[in-house]
Amino acid sequence: MTTRTPMTVSRQRTTIWIFVAAGITLLVAANAHLVYVAATSQPECVEHLRIGEGSAQQFSAAKSSCSSR
Repeated sequence: MTTRTPMTVSRQRTTIWIFVAAGITLLVAANAHLVYVAATSQPECVEHLRIGEGSAQQFSAAKSSCSSR
């Protein structure tokens, strides 16, 4: 049986806390990036088929915020 010295236990706890802190930091950074991208990339209007255009088998926007042509 091996015995752990107080230094080994302390080093293990420090390593665990460093990984936990790094994980939390990455999680916060990823969420901040998603909020930034969502707030800055709002297109005015995207080209798409309108109701009645094209063949009946194609999809179109349910409710377009773009003005008609």
